[in-house]
Amino acid sequence: MKPSPSSPIGVFDSGIGGLTVVKSVMERLPEEHILYFGDTARVPYGIKSMETVREYALQITDFLLRRNVKMIVIACNTVSAAAEQDVRLRAGEIPVIGVVEAGARVAAEAPHPHSVVGVIGTLATVGSGTYERSIKAIDSSIQVFSKACPLLVPLAEEGWVDNDVALLTLEHYLADFKTKALDALILGCTHYPLFKEGIAQVMGEGTRIIDSADAVADMVDARLRAAGLRNTEGTGGFECFVSDKPQRFQTLAERFLGKAVHRVEIVNVS
Repeated sequence: MKPSPSSPIGVFDSGIGGLTVVKSVMERLPEEHILYFGDTARVPYGIKSMETVREYALQITDFLLRRNVKMIVIACNTVSAAAEQDVRLRAGEIPVIGVVEAGARVAAEAPHPHSVVGVIGTLATVGSGTYERSIKAIDSSIQVFSKACPLLVPLAEEGWVDNDVALLTLEHYLADFKTKALDALILGCTHYPLFKEGIAQVMGEGTRIIDSADAVADMVDARLRAAGLRNTEGTGGFECFVSDKPQRFQTLAERFLGKAVHRVEIVNVS
């Protein structure tokens, strides 16, 4: 069945981090229905091989396509780095948006381009070099420094985002950036905005912290309008699916979104 304006937007991530994108899209497009999948049985993705991440991403893409989504948002930097083109091919005519492109454009484009940019992400995202390539494709003069921060995803999944353990971990990971005089720091994983206050505290006022979630919401709006698929009626909705631990995910989702999540359904996409 061909998607219509009332069809849902499919959003997926390895766990709870993609809810940062969901929250921005909800605020920007309150009439839209969002279908979210968090792969909680196989989180974290960032320590897995690119081949494994591609396999997972295509399984989830197939699940979303069976639900007749009108757009797929890859709310996972690791998947954007490893498998975005594979997802686009599998999705066919369904538009696909990845968080890497959105974050790179915020860092590199006018009216406030930056000359020295830092990127923090998972081992897979940083190892792929996808942010550096994306930023330099827009402006080759920008210096890009990257750092893998693999412990942040499990800390976020445990809800340890504002305690002493989290702050000490951030100070350790970000120490190298303190000598770089960064104009901006891209949060290259959708879990990382949960640590935004601590990151800003460690980096100080001179560094702009870039969360690509708002840029993703802008791109979703623009591309839905261009495709004639923007929903302008109703009050929207939210369906949530996970591969494991639905009760725990529901608690974290409600805390993060600031609203009730009435049902989290467990599904097997493999």
